[in-house]
Amino acid sequence: MNNPALQAYLSRLKSHLASSNLWLDEQGRARGRYFNSSLTSAFQAIRSGYDRQVLAYEAYARSYSVNDQGLNVWKLLEYAANDDESVELDRLCRLLHTINFYRQAGSAHLDLYLSVHSRLLAAVEGNHGMAFRRILDVLELPHQHIVLQLPQITPSQRWVLTHVAENYRRNGFRIGVNAGNLEQAQDLLVRIRPDAIKIDISAANNPAAQIQLLDQASRAHCNVIFRRIENESRYQLLQQANDTVSSYQVQGFLFDLPQASLVAAERVLPATAGNIAQLTDLE
Repeated sequence: MNNPALQAYLSRLKSHLASSNLWLDEQGRARGRYFNSSLTSAFQAIRSGYDRQVLAYEAYARSYSVNDQGLNVWKLLEYAANDDESVELDRLCRLLHTINFYRQAGSAHLDLYLSVHSRLLAAVEGNHGMAFRRILDVLELPHQHIVLQLPQITPSQRWVLTHVAENYRRNGFRIGVNAGNLEQAQDLLVRIRPDAIKIDISAANNPAAQIQLLDQASRAHCNVIFRRIENESRYQLLQQANDTVSSYQVQGFLFDLPQASLVAAERVLPATAGNIAQLTDLE
């Protein structure tokens, strides 16, 4: 990593000078404090569906664990935290993930996907993304490689999603959305004009609709990511359905388990029944 501004900030974190709620541990990982929880980051690769090359990583917040398999913090706090506390947690995690990603070698030219919690859509007043953009500018980090991933919504939240997406876009961020099915993915493609659409592989079981979505997304310069791919048979069915199309991406336990290190995701990991049973809640 060759970034003087980030290096200087990491030095301050190591000396506990930057923030009492953010510090570097003995392994060099940034950790954050939220109430009585100690948080860190795990990253899962997003790969080309054609040759499995790593194109990006998605970040997840985890309660700290030496073996990288801490609990999903959002699941623990989703029903306990109020809106203000959820916004605070979302912003802390965003900064934590950014630091843990860009401090690692090989991150400079890869995309980083950061999830936006559903509570943040309505809880934030004013300009979404402005504060985060200012932090990135101070740390001299490339906002153009960060994809802010908006949550799956109900029909009543359509206008909120559109408003938030436009705010993030005005602040220079790329936008990702989550679709519940292929039909919703096509609607989001037209209405939100995202840079990426994610859809569970189990909800994408219509080969003709898949190809139509991929063709439309390609013309709109939007990446389609099929997620939660847990076994080789599902991956093969996806390849067979799109044997004439290579412009889609994949993510799941078949390829990678979430890890603190980006290097760990460079190899393709076999999915096992034990791994999947143990880590089903990580996505």
